[in-house]
Amino acid sequence: MRIVTAAEVAGALPWPALVERLALTFREGVESPPRHHHAMQRPDGEATMLLMPAWERAGYIGVKMVNVFPQNADHGLPAIAGVYLLSEGAHGRPLACLDGSELTRRRTAAASALAARELAREDAETLLVVGTGKLAPMVIEAHASVRPIKRVRIWGRNPEKARQLAAAYADRFDCAAVEDLETAAREADLISCVTLSSEPLIRGEWLAPGTHLDLIGAFRPSMRETDAECLRRGEVFVDTYAGARGEAGDILQAIDEGAFAFDDIVAELAELLRGEKPGRSSNAAITVFKSVGASLEDLGAAIEVWEQLEKPA
Repeated sequence: MRIVTAAEVAGALPWPALVERLALTFREGVESPPRHHHAMQRPDGEATMLLMPAWERAGYIGVKMVNVFPQNADHGLPAIAGVYLLSEGAHGRPLACLDGSELTRRRTAAASALAARELAREDAETLLVVGTGKLAPMVIEAHASVRPIKRVRIWGRNPEKARQLAAAYADRFDCAAVEDLETAAREADLISCVTLSSEPLIRGEWLAPGTHLDLIGAFRPSMRETDAECLRRGEVFVDTYAGARGEAGDILQAIDEGAFAFDDIVAELAELLRGEKPGRSSNAAITVFKSVGASLEDLGAAIEVWEQLEKPA
């Protein structure tokens, strides 16, 4: 069995190829049972273990184990750590153990970029990133691979981290850290939220017509990055209905507040990519994409890594 490092995962997943691989996987579909979600009480707070299996009907088999430790930020460590086990489909033999953290970050950003490719205005040039963790640079790169991003604004609870991230991309974009989140949101064409917030950060009244809002961070019912007005004003899309129904805090809390209904969701990503449901209704519409992560994304990304690494030189 091959051990695949984070550097090898990154090298095998250039953004255009990964986005297209995920599009193919969503269109064709895989078997993906609900993920196992376990809260773990640790000495320094609660952590989460996620187990995410998926398999092609006549092909690869995979499972990811991820540990989410929000408290790692206090130690200068990534919040997410994990591994991915990929097996062949004929006899179930393990092929590779991949660095799950790098795989997760890249497939997560690529899924949002895929949604933006389908939903964001084609002339979207200004990207606001809300959050400064390990996913923040991924979403900058991924969104810039599908839309003509020229300006990047970064907001974070730690202004110094926002300034450092902005400096890292200053040679590629008009890139700056911001402290006034409302003004930055009002000026953005595309907003990508990558936080572990439990309180709304983006307000619906801030969203200009034509904005695309990408919500990545909240993966538990108790978490949210937006208020209900964002969903009430927007045309809402999700990565999968099952994930949204079980874990999308932004949606579930808006439903509890009586401002949204699950049936108001326009489409899940597979329906959008297959042309079964419509996308953005007009250039003036506000579109919202809420993802919680799907095991089919991990499987698609892992297959892409494996086939790139095993491709004859």
